[in-house]
Amino acid sequence: MSVIYLLISISILIAIGFFVAFITAVKTGQYDDDYTPSVRMLFDDELLKSTKNENKVENNEEKELDI
Repeated sequence: MSVIYLLISISILIAIGFFVAFITAVKTGQYDDDYTPSVRMLFDDELLKSTKNENKVENNEEKELDI
Protein backbone atom coordinates (compact mmCIF):
# COMPACT_ATOMS: atom_id res chain seq x y z
CA MET A 1 0.00 0.00 0.00
CA SER A 2 2.90 2.35 0.67
CA VAL A 3 4.04 1.91 -2.94
CA ILE A 4 0.74 3.36 -4.19
CA TYR A 5 1.24 6.47 -2.02
CA LEU A 6 4.77 6.82 -3.36
CA LEU A 7 3.64 6.48 -6.99
CA ILE A 8 0.77 8.94 -6.53
CA SER A 9 3.03 11.53 -4.94
CA ILE A 10 5.65 11.15 -7.69
CA SER A 11 3.01 11.43 -10.42
CA ILE A 12 1.60 14.58 -8.80
CA LEU A 13 5.08 16.11 -8.66
CA ILE A 14 5.65 15.31 -12.34
CA ALA A 15 2.24 16.78 -13.24
CA ILE A 16 3.07 19.96 -11.33
CA GLY A 17 6.40 20.13 -13.14
CA PHE A 18 4.70 19.89 -16.56
CA PHE A 19 2.14 22.51 -15.51
CA VAL A 20 4.89 24.93 -14.43
CA ALA A 21 6.73 24.31 -17.72
CA PHE A 22 3.52 25.02 -19.66
CA ILE A 23 2.81 28.25 -17.77
CA THR A 24 6.42 29.37 -18.31
CA ALA A 25 6.18 28.66 -22.04
CA VAL A 26 2.95 30.62 -22.35
CA LYS A 27 4.32 33.60 -20.44
CA THR A 28 7.50 33.75 -22.54
CA GLY A 29 5.50 33.75 -25.80
CA GLN A 30 6.33 30.25 -26.97
CA TYR A 31 2.83 29.81 -28.43
CA ASP A 32 2.54 33.23 -30.09
CA ASP A 33 1.83 32.99 -33.79
CA ASP A 34 4.09 35.42 -35.59
CA TYR A 35 3.79 33.90 -39.05
CA THR A 36 0.05 33.82 -39.77
CA PRO A 37 -0.71 37.56 -39.41
CA SER A 38 1.98 38.42 -41.95
CA VAL A 39 0.61 35.93 -44.48
CA ARG A 40 -3.09 36.46 -43.81
CA MET A 41 -3.28 39.41 -46.21
CA LEU A 42 -2.22 37.11 -49.03
CA PHE A 43 -5.22 34.83 -48.57
CA ASP A 44 -7.98 37.38 -47.99
CA ASP A 45 -8.38 38.04 -51.72
CA GLU A 46 -8.89 34.36 -52.44
CA LEU A 47 -11.65 34.19 -49.84
CA LEU A 48 -13.36 37.27 -51.25
CA LYS A 49 -13.11 35.98 -54.82
CA SER A 50 -14.58 32.62 -53.89
CA THR A 51 -17.54 34.21 -52.10
CA LYS A 52 -18.12 36.54 -55.04
CA ASN A 53 -18.05 33.58 -57.42
CA GLU A 54 -20.51 31.72 -55.21
CA ASN A 55 -22.81 34.74 -55.18
CA LYS A 56 -22.62 34.96 -58.99
CA VAL A 57 -23.49 31.28 -59.32
CA GLU A 58 -26.43 31.68 -56.96
CA ASN A 59 -27.66 34.75 -58.85
CA ASN A 60 -27.37 32.91 -62.18
CA GLU A 61 -29.30 29.97 -60.78
CA GLU A 62 -32.05 32.30 -59.55
CA LYS A 63 -32.25 34.02 -62.95
CA GLU A 64 -32.51 30.66 -64.71
CA LEU A 65 -35.35 29.67 -62.40
CA ASP A 66 -37.19 32.92 -63.14
CA ILE A 67 -37.08 32.37 -66.90
